[in-house]
Amino acid sequence: MTEVPSRRPPGTPCWVSLMAHNLDAAQEFYGALFGWEFHEGPQHLGPYVRAELGGRQIAGIGDGPKDRHLPVSWTTLLACDDADVTAELIRECGGTVGVGPLDADHEGRMAVAVDPSGAVFGIWQAQRHPGADVIGEPGTLAWNELVTRESSTVAKFYTDVFGYETEPEVAADFDYLTLRLKGRPVAGIHGVGQSLPRDRGAHWMTYFAVADTDAATRRVVELGGRVLQPARDSGYGRLATVADPEGAVFTVIDAAR
Repeated sequence: MTEVPSRRPPGTPCWVSLMAHNLDAAQEFYGALFGWEFHEGPQHLGPYVRAELGGRQIAGIGDGPKDRHLPVSWTTLLACDDADVTAELIRECGGTVGVGPLDADHEGRMAVAVDPSGAVFGIWQAQRHPGADVIGEPGTLAWNELVTRESSTVAKFYTDVFGYETEPEVAADFDYLTLRLKGRPVAGIHGVGQSLPRDRGAHWMTYFAVADTDAATRRVVELGGRVLQPARDSGYGRLATVADPEGAVFTVIDAAR
């Protein structure tokens, strides 16, 4: 478990948010899976709740627009000092800003953008709400990773916007870059080539820590979700990629192993 500071360096993944078709059903699923409790959050984009675990804020879930059949997915938000300046830099570096920047009540200022590879992400300028209170504990955020066709193609965009240092996984037999800020790993870019899902394209993957990956995977199925990649061992823990009943994809990882 890692308690996180109130101010995150720009580029740090600070929050994850889900826009669901059925907010009540999403709360029921994730509450049963992770033990989350929910409290009302900013309503600037419609009904929105914040998930808490032991009184600490973990993630957000919103009620998506009913008149638009958008795919349900988890969005990674990256910290920034000035959402307006960062949004303009995103445009200058070849990305697109689709929503905002706009104020989330008095909690912060945010925007939703698309990188040159087509992956959606958010930026968050903290005011009252700095982001997740804790990471690495079962039921909390563990890691954020951009899944794309080729890591080097999009890495320059993120380094230009957020100032990341990139470190290739030289010992691995796959295309992977670790993104660092002042030497500290904060996220990754995984190039999967032709294995990139055609129905999703490039995307940011949210990893949630769990106490037991196999048990969590079984619980996902019991709650109406699906297993996309069965539990398997990795150098960072046992993990599995799953989807909730509405199709939002995420990975669970037993980081303690």
